[in-house]
Amino acid sequence: MVRDTVLRVADSMLAARRVDTPDYVISKDTLSGNIEYKASDSIVLIVPTRDMTLYSKAEAKYSGSDLTADHIVYDQDRNVVIARPGTDTAGKTMGIPKMVQADNTMTADSIVYNIKTQKGITQNTITNSGEMFVHAKTMKKITPEEYFGWKGVFTTCNLDTPHFAFRTNKMKVVNKKFAVTGPIHPEFEGVPLPIYLPFGFFPLTTGRHSGLLPPQFTANDQAGLGLEGLGYYKVFSDNLDAIIRTNLYSYGGWNLYITPEYRVRYHYSGTMNFALQNTKLLADAGKDAFTESRTFSFNWSHQMDQKARPGTNFSANVNVASTKYNQYLLNNPTANYTNQLSSSVTYSKTWDGKYNLTVSGTHNQNNSTKVINVSMPNIAFTAPTIYPFAKSTFVGTPKWYEKFGVGLSSTISGGASFADSLFSLKRLVDTFQWGAQNSIPISLALPLKGPVQVSPGVSFQNRLYSRKLFRKYDPVTNRVDTVSLQKGVFYANDMSFSLSLATAIFGTFQGFGRNSNLMGIRHVIRPTVSISYKPDLSGPYYYNLTTPYDTTAGKAKLTHVQRVSYFDGSTYGPFGEGRFGGISFGLDNHIEIKLRNKSDTSSSGSKKVTLIDGFGFNGSYNYLADSFKLSPITFYFRSTLFGTINITGGASLDPYQTDSMGFDINKYAWDAKKLSLGRITNGNLAISTSFKSKPKDAKLDQQKQQLLNAQGQMPMTMEEQQAQLNYIRNNSAQYADFNIPWSLNLSLAFNFTNSEKPDYTGFQTTITSSLNWSGDFNLTDKWKIGLNGYYDLKYTKLQSLTMNISRDLHCWQMSINVTPVGYSHYFNVTINPKAGILQDLKINRTKYFYDQ
Repeated sequence: MVRDTVLRVADSMLAARRVDTPDYVISKDTLSGNIEYKASDSIVLIVPTRDMTLYSKAEAKYSGSDLTADHIVYDQDRNVVIARPGTDTAGKTMGIPKMVQADNTMTADSIVYNIKTQKGITQNTITNSGEMFVHAKTMKKITPEEYFGWKGVFTTCNLDTPHFAFRTNKMKVVNKKFAVTGPIHPEFEGVPLPIYLPFGFFPLTTGRHSGLLPPQFTANDQAGLGLEGLGYYKVFSDNLDAIIRTNLYSYGGWNLYITPEYRVRYHYSGTMNFALQNTKLLADAGKDAFTESRTFSFNWSHQMDQKARPGTNFSANVNVASTKYNQYLLNNPTANYTNQLSSSVTYSKTWDGKYNLTVSGTHNQNNSTKVINVSMPNIAFTAPTIYPFAKSTFVGTPKWYEKFGVGLSSTISGGASFADSLFSLKRLVDTFQWGAQNSIPISLALPLKGPVQVSPGVSFQNRLYSRKLFRKYDPVTNRVDTVSLQKGVFYANDMSFSLSLATAIFGTFQGFGRNSNLMGIRHVIRPTVSISYKPDLSGPYYYNLTTPYDTTAGKAKLTHVQRVSYFDGSTYGPFGEGRFGGISFGLDNHIEIKLRNKSDTSSSGSKKVTLIDGFGFNGSYNYLADSFKLSPITFYFRSTLFGTINITGGASLDPYQTDSMGFDINKYAWDAKKLSLGRITNGNLAISTSFKSKPKDAKLDQQKQQLLNAQGQMPMTMEEQQAQLNYIRNNSAQYADFNIPWSLNLSLAFNFTNSEKPDYTGFQTTITSSLNWSGDFNLTDKWKIGLNGYYDLKYTKLQSLTMNISRDLHCWQMSINVTPVGYSHYFNVTINPKAGILQDLKINRTKYFYDQ
């Protein structure tokens, strides 16, 4: 039985094989796929010789290869394809053979190619791999990836007669890997240079690869001759690489830069930069011949992909440096004027889309005052608003009491402040202080009745402090000193009740006539009024501080008394003193116009233009105060005129008269003999705009914008932006857009503030005003001139001026950068190829010095 079963199984298997096996024999020269071919003139098949010829605009496709030529001959017996060009009636060559395989393109005077073995030979060939173009009089393909060439050149110029090249008699090319040659020499415009090398090696691979980074020569009057940028690029893995660079100067100074970068796709990415400067410069004056300093800088930027862990996020933006680090950056004029550095590291977690916990640490430092402030840890917890009277399921219109809500926000923060030269662990512990704050807002959104929205609210706040200080004026030192500092746990409370009313008033005017382009004006007024009450829960934490008007021989003549808090300078600051029972008011305006398009009479042939985004004022009046009932009035204005000019401004109006020291007295300004509405204590105005011409090629400009949008970009820190701007300044030719004939960017900033002096003896006014500009224009189709600068309006002095000239040399580029005005003076000339594969092949001349 077993034997019979085995025989039956064997018979069934043989039957299956007889069914699956075709009953014809496959020829050994049969191709692995179909050949698709076409021609615009004719296709001739010679049956005896099994030759097929395609005439005029011939094209053949086989297994990922696309061959075009004037005529193509296919020898079926040998599986050989022969492609050649033709001539027109005027004797001009047409239909030059061209073969495209994946991302490799080859053109030649003739192509002989075996489509089965993928071997072939070409004459007068031009092929490219990435950015590299290879020309050869004769080229032989022995494998799908390997070529041998005779009398060839290597270049990154895409012209048939390249502007520059490396010429050799023998070469071997391994596609997407490398090319090696015999003796080789460079030439420009067909003229050979007397520089000969025994062999040549050209990497053709794409992606990241470890290797040396060549330097550039510089000259500096204070630092000496230098080599800048000498280093090494190391790829540790697919997720980690690092750049190590150094600058060496003949007077003994040196800089070291270590920049690792990491990236795990769909999880996180980041970069670090550690810089160490050992500065040694010729001194302008003094007994020492050199000015020496050792400074450092550390930057860390980290981003987490939001899709990696929904509800959890971690980010870092750390910028720490010695206070004199930016001062000794010899070739970066923008960083020389940067005196503010800040850092933040934040972790946040959200549960159920409601509860949020945030833990962070921050740092900021002022390089002018050399004061460093560190705030950590900062912990914040926020709970969503709870509606205790709301139904579990909403059916119909909710009752008014169902919108009664209670929220919670709690924060804890600690920090310290110290001077960089006095830093020590003991001082860090001594100056460390912490605080906590709890806020419970209670709100009730009443249903809208008519045009007025009514919203009552209650707020309770509680703050904890770690210290309590008492200050007093010292006539000996003529300043206010801290007399006692008590550490412990102290608390203060604050509570307020409010009822706010808001509405909107609309007005239009359309009487401009049919022939006017202006169809109408629309004005929206949004007044707000809030009635509130706040009891005085912070009064016990305030005391009188008496300071003199002036001193003569150390004795005070006139004095001024002001109320200050025991918790001044604390983490969260003190609550305001005194009761408040009054109104807060505000008025906001919005104006827009409607313009008619005469060329389009349809309903869509008009457009709305906003003239003023918003302007108005805010203030309050305290009926319960025994003095200073009217608060300062805050004015604001913002607009985007014509969609290009951005204007923002603001000011604060103090409605009271002042004494001889500048302190307010309880008399309104308009009660004085001289009519006045008050005095402006602070204000700001910022105007910025950007203009540029239409692109020469609109399609090219659109493609460029689409490419930038598709690539995307991670947010950059201020220091990364400065580093990028500095690189653009030093390599302006790489970023010159000749498609835009001209562009201009302008920004004006004006700020002033009247603040109390640190010694409480009066007020001082601080004014800053500046004008920044940048722009460029095409002198010709190949020359572009750029200019940017910074002018200090307060001191009427040009603080910084940088100029650059760019020249498009087709496959090469030239840039000239000059900084004649600024903290550092800089001159640089660079000529280099555009191709990234030859980015280190450049002619560079750099010289700079700075004002000590």
